[in-house]
Amino acid sequence: MQNVVIRHNWTYEEAKTLYDTPFLELLWQAQTIHRACFPANTVQLSTLQNIKIGGCPEDCGWCGQSVHHGVESQPLLDLEAVIQGATQAKAAGASRYCLAASWRQPTARNLAKVIEMVKAIKSLDLEACITVGQLNQEQADALKAAGLDFYNHNLESSANHFAKVTTTRTYDTRLKTLHHVREAGINVCSGGIYGLGETEQDRIDLLLTLANQPEHPQSVPLNQLVRIQGTPLENAAPIDDFAFIRCVALARIMMPKSYVRLSGGRVQMSNMMQTLCFFAGANSVHFASKKLLVTPNVEENQDKELFSLLGLKFVELKETPQPKKIPLTVLS
Repeated sequence: MQNVVIRHNWTYEEAKTLYDTPFLELLWQAQTIHRACFPANTVQLSTLQNIKIGGCPEDCGWCGQSVHHGVESQPLLDLEAVIQGATQAKAAGASRYCLAASWRQPTARNLAKVIEMVKAIKSLDLEACITVGQLNQEQADALKAAGLDFYNHNLESSANHFAKVTTTRTYDTRLKTLHHVREAGINVCSGGIYGLGETEQDRIDLLLTLANQPEHPQSVPLNQLVRIQGTPLENAAPIDDFAFIRCVALARIMMPKSYVRLSGGRVQMSNMMQTLCFFAGANSVHFASKKLLVTPNVEENQDKELFSLLGLKFVELKETPQPKKIPLTVLS
């Protein structure tokens, strides 16, 4: 019997070999590792609120908030609305409340307003997560001082493909923000979107980049592209269901103690596909969020019915439990 191995030196060849493992074998290996690191049949619930819609100066080809795609800008949501939303989310069973703003980088004035929102969320005994664009070290430190638990900054795709779907941002800048967040002592939430026209290698490379960070992201949201009319990727071909599930399993194997979240695009997934994703190691969802930014999300009642059918229980884990000892033939 061996301990679960936490690695930061994965090679593409190793990851590709795992990805190509016969499907049922891959899911079994992922589920074995999942149960060594997390309680079986549990799911962590996060709720997302978009506090600043539209007006983003970036030209990301998938995004429905970009000024390049004709989206109208709306003002920043007020503090009272955030408190009301967080209170409702907690009552519904969420343990984390997430805020998103469509900024390239927050100004001092906007960051001060977000900090007040973070403090309000924490006062409700909820974990607080935000995504408000790139940060410098001073901004990350200020958010840590306010009590922020998680900062979301997705890498979206591989470095190679990222440059093909946006021209106003660089991959290095995104990696620098993750560095600032880690240095501040804030948990990192970082994943990506599948269905951006990427290759299989791009999909694996995204997970390699995340797994080979100095510390694994504590939360890894995996999204399916929701094609939005008026964006350059509105006619992108959807990712195959089995390919997406393989990516979920690969994320679980390569980042054993991270929460792997089914995020955007769940509305496009059947109950059976979501079930296979949970078996492959997904253990977090965005729940009771009417929208994920500007795209639809699964209705709360639908989620509760599925969770009940599968026997999944809501959990609130401030710290990831230490892994149990299991045989790790997958890593030998």
